[in-house]
Amino acid sequence: MKTEPRTRLHSIDNLRIVLTALVVVHHAAVTYGNIPLWFYTEPAKDPSGVALDILVVFNQAFFMGFFFLISGFFTPGSYDRKGPRAFVRDRLVRLGIPLLVFLLLLRPLVNFGGLAQRPDMPYWQYYLGSWDPGPMWFAEVLIVFALAYAWWRSRRPAPEPSSVPSPVPLRPRSVVLFVLGLSLATFLWRIPVPTGTYVPVLGLPTPNFLPQYVAMFALGCVAFRRGWFETLPARAGHLGFVVAGASSAVLVPLSSMTSGMVNSAVVATWESTFAVSMIIGLTVLFRERFAGQGPRGRFLSVHAFTVYIIHPLVLVAIGYALRPLEAIAVVKFAIMAVVALPLCWGLAYLVRSLPGAKRVL
Repeated sequence: MKTEPRTRLHSIDNLRIVLTALVVVHHAAVTYGNIPLWFYTEPAKDPSGVALDILVVFNQAFFMGFFFLISGFFTPGSYDRKGPRAFVRDRLVRLGIPLLVFLLLLRPLVNFGGLAQRPDMPYWQYYLGSWDPGPMWFAEVLIVFALAYAWWRSRRPAPEPSSVPSPVPLRPRSVVLFVLGLSLATFLWRIPVPTGTYVPVLGLPTPNFLPQYVAMFALGCVAFRRGWFETLPARAGHLGFVVAGASSAVLVPLSSMTSGMVNSAVVATWESTFAVSMIIGLTVLFRERFAGQGPRGRFLSVHAFTVYIIHPLVLVAIGYALRPLEAIAVVKFAIMAVVALPLCWGLAYLVRSLPGAKRVL
């Protein structure tokens, strides 16, 4: 049964803008840090690279989980409005086509430099041998989540038609139990899938975070039904940032003093606590301070997903352009980030101006 959409929350759209910018900044930091997991890298030769590594670790702890939560938040309403078949078709078009475009058109451009390390191999063989979806693994996983959600809904009675679900307050006890459960699930998951695991072909760069991604997507679906984005009290936002800072001050140093299973448990607990706390803090902050959206905000929001798709092309191009520049890692990172952000949104505008692009993007 289809229902009327409820009022769109511009604060969530604004959050997506910031998270998309964080993705660009994150990969700029990877380019010049000591975690060489990107299409173009210049490993740091000075101590400032450590600062970039810290930025990457803190970003990774929460920002992709936040993306999945927001995606989950918009999923139930989309399913309600479109019905099962149209919902699945829409997800396959809006996620599957960009995934294929990246694999077939953009990836050959951004990973061409890797061929220099295999001069004895023709490019087509290198390309197929290094096949993975790059940052579009996010779309890959979202397709699976969307299909799983559609299957789950098909086996349940349709909800009562309502444009605005009845709010159910989120209790602190539930938040604590969620963090503890996520910490335990992450710890157990990392026994067979330790940090650093890479899945060939699928290309998942952080499969050790899958419990967080699944939990956040499911939480987003529940948050939509229970109105949690709208009803979180203002004090929860302040408390979220305090807990994020306090947990980092205690657990991050502790992780450096432990090893083995104890270290894995400490890291899983910190990541789960930090992620949930930051998400609560940022959700309330944007709802209270950045709930409006003018023409500029709408432009940034509309083009955010396209930025996510095309940003590797921009970063790799800037990386090669800055290659002759002699500077410490953090300086080159700053230049890349400042130049890349407007270029990404400008290129996204041009891409969405192509005939038929707006039907997908």
